[in-house]
Amino acid sequence: MTMKIIEQIEAGQVTIGIELGSTRIKAVLIDQRHETIAQGNHDWANQLEGGHWTYSLDAVKEGLRAAYKDLAVNVRRRYGTELREVRAIGISAMMHGYLAFDEEDELLVPFRTWRNVNTDAASKKLTELFRYNIPHRWSIAHLYQAMLNREDHVPQIRFLTTLAGYVHWQLTEKKVLGVGDAAGMFPINDATGDYEPQMLEQFNALDEVRLAGLQAEQILPRVLSAGEPAGTLTQAGALLLDPSGTLQPGCLLCPPEGDAGTGMVATNTITRRTGNVSAGTSIFAMVVLEKALSDYYPEIDMVTTPDGKPVAMVHCNNGTPETDAWVGMFSDLVKELGYHTDKIRIYDVLYNKALEAEPDAGSVISINYLAGEPIAKVQEGRPMYIRRPDSNLNLANFMLSQLYSICVTLKLGMDILVEDEQVRIEELLGHGGVFKTERVMQTVMASVLDVPMAVYRSAGEGGAWGIALLAAFAAEREQGETLDRFLAEQVFTERHARSVIQPDVKLKEGFRLYLENYRRVLELERLASEYF
Repeated sequence: MTMKIIEQIEAGQVTIGIELGSTRIKAVLIDQRHETIAQGNHDWANQLEGGHWTYSLDAVKEGLRAAYKDLAVNVRRRYGTELREVRAIGISAMMHGYLAFDEEDELLVPFRTWRNVNTDAASKKLTELFRYNIPHRWSIAHLYQAMLNREDHVPQIRFLTTLAGYVHWQLTEKKVLGVGDAAGMFPINDATGDYEPQMLEQFNALDEVRLAGLQAEQILPRVLSAGEPAGTLTQAGALLLDPSGTLQPGCLLCPPEGDAGTGMVATNTITRRTGNVSAGTSIFAMVVLEKALSDYYPEIDMVTTPDGKPVAMVHCNNGTPETDAWVGMFSDLVKELGYHTDKIRIYDVLYNKALEAEPDAGSVISINYLAGEPIAKVQEGRPMYIRRPDSNLNLANFMLSQLYSICVTLKLGMDILVEDEQVRIEELLGHGGVFKTERVMQTVMASVLDVPMAVYRSAGEGGAWGIALLAAFAAEREQGETLDRFLAEQVFTERHARSVIQPDVKLKEGFRLYLENYRRVLELERLASEYF
């Protein structure tokens, strides 16, 4: 098998997927069987500057180069050959946000990421205007809020894009975006797979928009669907990824996508009545709908799959970072005691300890909000841990409380779909690093959401693998082939084993009690930022 992989690498018959996540940039290389054969990583972090969460464009480029270099080094180390040519590349990144450029293609203000929720006035006004939920983090909400704030840069805008769209543009010179990511910029028409024309007219007619002299359709990226060619790697793009000049230009790139869309691909949940949960810095569920919802809800985003099917998205800004911080503290303690243990082992021990807890976590409540959380009506995050004097604090209960905190806000939004809209969900697929510890988060989430939770053995690979699959689909697509058929017949075959866990009756009842306490404590969370 190794010799076959080497032959594919040297023949340029391999595909790269790169995803710029909130805490890590990950690059994966897949072979002709769509299996990951090498990967590279680069850790990074956002900064709070001028009241906005941001990453500098220099950090974006440096991170891309570092992740690619790590991938190339690992290919050389493992297979004894150089990564010179590839058949396709795909770029994915955290969705939404605000990257605005002038006519000279210069960035006008620092990148405003999805974590910024200071767009409340714009979100509410556009939602009311469109009769369609416009979340705080969507690009159009950021744009309109900048107009409401009368920011000087707005009249100079000539191009607005997402992080994935920006990186793709730098690699190909093409200002395009996959439909799934575009749906986080402006509402998409399900029939045409393009921006909703009536809403474009409504937006352009707003006084602030007319005063700025802008037309939304003229500054947004062109929308493409999965499988469509989205440009080729330029010489400058190849040097951006690999300054050594080893990587050759000319390969195909697929439409750039957001992490939500690549998560759907990575879990094979792009057909109707399927859904997935992605857990990382943020946590969100994507459910592919059979029919339109009867109403719009501020807790639910309407987006699309990478091939344009309507999707209800429940997005929570806060996922695993607070729990990761606690695990880091426990890791420090282990080191101070003189033990040298792999951090993954510490995660496994702590996560498994949660399954020994009392089902209600002993009345120990954890709120993991580092950022604002619109679903919970929290403007600014303040991580909080609280218990009564008679609560049973021990390691098991504390860890179960932490795991509950990761998915409790998601539960608030999912209840609207299941209870109010009667959306049928037969099974959810989990992906992201939180599922690497076998069965634990799978069991907790199945019980919290009260739906069977499945996990593929590739669950930890996440969106980088998902965008690599989309790149492979663009390179291999036969006439008339659909994305769901490609995934079912070419990728998720019998070799992709998965496990399914049913909700645990005791945990379900325990979480019900936990949720009652959590709702009460949320009022303290809302007040916390006023005092600290």
